[in-house]
Amino acid sequence: MSSQPLGKFLFSKMVCQVAPYFASISPRIETLEPQRCVVTMKKRRRVTNHFKTVHAIAMCNMAELAGGMMTDASIPQGARWIPSGMSVTYLKKAKTDLTATADGSQVDWSREGPTQVPVSITDTTGEEVFHAQIEMNVKHR
Repeated sequence: MSSQPLGKFLFSKMVCQVAPYFASISPRIETLEPQRCVVTMKKRRRVTNHFKTVHAIAMCNMAELAGGMMTDASIPQGARWIPSGMSVTYLKKAKTDLTATADGSQVDWSREGPTQVPVSITDTTGEEVFHAQIEMNVKHR
């Protein structure tokens, strides 16, 4: 990924053009490389609930974006993937801007079939507020 702010901004906007639902959280893709994707999201009114904390579904959306982008960057050339399930744990109220990190360093990307992709979402203090295990169905050609 480009280290220039405009590069990250434009790349994030292009991703949201391809997958429009992600635009609902106005994500910013900070890092994208094999086995790692970092996505940030500002806490703003449209992603909050009646408790004035970030809504659970906004965090699910953020986790799916980070996990999907990282999977796409990590699977062997010519392979395909599709999410087939997601288990989430809400650990504490999300009261600040958030960072989602998908870490595929422990995933065996050479194997085909259901693959568990972990995504951690932290607040501005670095505390984990949400954790997801996304099952990606990976198919090799």
